[in-house]
Amino acid sequence: MLNCAILDDYQNCALGFADWSALDGVQVTTFADHIADPVALAERLAGFEIIVAMRERTPFDAALFDRLPRLKLLVTTGMRNASIDMAAAAARGIPVCGTRGLSNPTPELTWGLLLALARHIPADATSVRNGEAWQTRIGIALSGKTIGIVGLGTIGAQMARYAQAFGMSVLAWSRNLTDERCQTVGAERAPTLDALLQRADIVTLHMVLSDSTRGLLGARELGLMKPTALLLNTSRGPLIDEAALVQTLEGGRIAGFAVDVFDTEPLPAGHKLRTLPNVVATPHVGYVTQESYRVFYGDAVEDIQGWLKKAPVRVLSAAK
Repeated sequence: MLNCAILDDYQNCALGFADWSALDGVQVTTFADHIADPVALAERLAGFEIIVAMRERTPFDAALFDRLPRLKLLVTTGMRNASIDMAAAAARGIPVCGTRGLSNPTPELTWGLLLALARHIPADATSVRNGEAWQTRIGIALSGKTIGIVGLGTIGAQMARYAQAFGMSVLAWSRNLTDERCQTVGAERAPTLDALLQRADIVTLHMVLSDSTRGLLGARELGLMKPTALLLNTSRGPLIDEAALVQTLEGGRIAGFAVDVFDTEPLPAGHKLRTLPNVVATPHVGYVTQESYRVFYGDAVEDIQGWLKKAPVRVLSAAK
């Protein structure tokens, strides 16, 4: 009997979104809590030959692989996971397989966060529920505003289409963005990131985290934004210098921030981003839909079945 661990199943739902019983000879165990300490994590996972990781919630580096001598297969949801040291996995003979994913849930949530921030929906809904004073806040309309999209990939392009449906002008930037790409989604290419930040009424980040994008927005860049501007991040927390961001928000130097991703997840209790009045925050649920989970966990079962048959599928890092 092989043992399979499903990590970070916060909602205790993984077993309900796929037919894990199809894995003959595999005992499946789910874990709803997140363990950040690598020693404690290694102790928990020491008895498992197969591990299914949810997105980038749990890092797998060379040191962790060394503490898991029984590990034979690592599956990650999604086809990219920056938290897994692929070279280390391959060097230790551990194949890493991915899953498909859906592109629409994250931009849908991002647009919801924008509406929530622009129209003070969380605060106003709370005031009605608590019987507080009637109509105490004034929101802003999106029609006629300029949205600056940093990163015009699949999600950024969907955001451009949403913006156009709301009567907004679309400005976009990334280091290798072309006019031709902008034309396909009806966006104007900003010559520089600085130019986008200075012009946009709303700035939304849709970049992959890398050495070149980490800290993309620091104190200087945040200082270029309009004091009335709104900032959104549903990509990765470290794209923004968190300390500079908190100072900017505390000083009221931008009007608001909507966020679904953080430097540390789960977000520590008492963190400033939990309490600032000009912040709307959600717990990294951009991809958390029933539809996404059916794809993630259904493909995870297929990955394990393929490996058991010595015909692995969706291989991200093959064993050496």
